[in-house]
Amino acid sequence: MTKTRATLIGFGAVLLWSLLALFTVGSTPTPPLLLNTLCFSIGGGLGLIWCTATGTLRTLRAVPARVYAFGILGLFGYHALYFSALRLAPAAEAGLIAYLWPLLIVVFSGLLPGEKLRGGHIIGAILGFGGAALIITNGAGSFQAQYLPGYILALCCALTWSGYSLLSRRIGTAPTASVVVFCLGTAALSLPLHLMFEETLLPTTGLGWASIVGLGMGPVGLAFYVWDIGVKRGDIQILGTSSYLAPLLSTLILVVTGVTPAKPVLFWAAVLITGGALCAARASYGKKGMTR
Repeated sequence: MTKTRATLIGFGAVLLWSLLALFTVGSTPTPPLLLNTLCFSIGGGLGLIWCTATGTLRTLRAVPARVYAFGILGLFGYHALYFSALRLAPAAEAGLIAYLWPLLIVVFSGLLPGEKLRGGHIIGAILGFGGAALIITNGAGSFQAQYLPGYILALCCALTWSGYSLLSRRIGTAPTASVVVFCLGTAALSLPLHLMFEETLLPTTGLGWASIVGLGMGPVGLAFYVWDIGVKRGDIQILGTSSYLAPLLSTLILVVTGVTPAKPVLFWAAVLITGGALCAARASYGKKGMTR
């Protein structure tokens, strides 16, 4: 597989993740932990079929248990928080706050040993959190208290995925096939928690079930496999930069499908969050370019 082809495959994950908010809204009224269970069962099942067809199941034995535990907790935590946030706050607004994770990855990476927090990182953080502030205040200084729990969960979601992404560098590498265990483990962890803490509510329409299947096959399934291929065999800098398009694409999809009304505050928040991530990324990439 060529580097260009792997990069294009990896970019498919960005397109799939752009559908995460749309499908999450469509899956209402399924509660978050049950949604985790259903979606990751589908994603893990698809992975098992793929591993069987490619003969890669045997590679799973060599993966350390700590890698499996870390991957399962990362996927479980991020998606439980994400699904909960979109149940408690408007989808586009909560989704944009959750998409602070690309910015946070770049900013936090500047705090790692051997790295330096640069001016571009700080400017990017200001822009990104300025976009989040626009969402919370609705752009008019009016505090939207009723949506605050959802916005807080969305911010925790961004912190969870950025922390998971950075810490994964210290855990060690694992084959793409290990994503199967991550998915099935997340489903297995979510089910008993759902039975203990949630009421079982399932969609009553074909659209609702189609959304759950779409989540399991796309943003919560295939996306993880193609992203893993992209970052390991493709151009990771191009993929990292392209991931910053996800909040813009996600918001655009919600507007085009009529889920979210087109509002100027939403547009400017998306521009600030995406622009902040790009600004911070440029500071990091610029430093790497000068040291080569």
